[in-house]
Amino acid sequence: MRFDKYSFDQYSQDPKSISNFLMEGEQVLWAGKPKKNAFVINKSLKMFPIALIWLFFDSVFIGAIIASGEFANVFWIVIPFFAVHLIPVWMWLGNILGANRRWKNTEYAITDKRVILRTGVLGYELNNIYYTDIEKVKLTTGVIDRMLKVGDVHLEIGEGKVSILDIEDAFEVYKMLQKTVLDIRSDIHFPNELRPDINPGYRTSYKGFEEQ
Repeated sequence: MRFDKYSFDQYSQDPKSISNFLMEGEQVLWAGKPKKNAFVINKSLKMFPIALIWLFFDSVFIGAIIASGEFANVFWIVIPFFAVHLIPVWMWLGNILGANRRWKNTEYAITDKRVILRTGVLGYELNNIYYTDIEKVKLTTGVIDRMLKVGDVHLEIGEGKVSILDIEDAFEVYKMLQKTVLDIRSDIHFPNELRPDINPGYRTSYKGFEEQ
């Protein structure tokens, strides 16, 4: 199985692109971004049920105060109280407003040495996950994901989980990561019997997806 090397030309104008942080000799097996409409919709739907219920009950309560004719007497208490009490609604609106910007800043790459994730809203956060730290690879697809033909690949590591979200070739990326993690962990624990012939050992490049 072979994955074509991904070109970062479309990101070349971005000084924070992952392509500018690759190590010397590091080979990219796959790279890409989330599918925009899937990413924005999924981010917008996050917290939506909670925000809707919260807004409904607070609206009923505010409406009751207005109907009682007491709003003018207590507005100086009611307004600050609900400004704080509606935090779940403000958080949901923040997800909607920040979804497009977050998509622009999100970029993923899988190389022969590590998995790199760039995320962020106002700034950038670059995460490196080395194959030896990956304990499990999972693939999930929700209702929206199936409709828009995308999926999420989750990497479980010691301190938690990181995710490659809303990518169109999720199944292929999932299979590639499973194989790469298994090859490299097998190479460490069973260096003689399970090491591929094309990977003789230390200081060689991982070639598990190149044609033999």
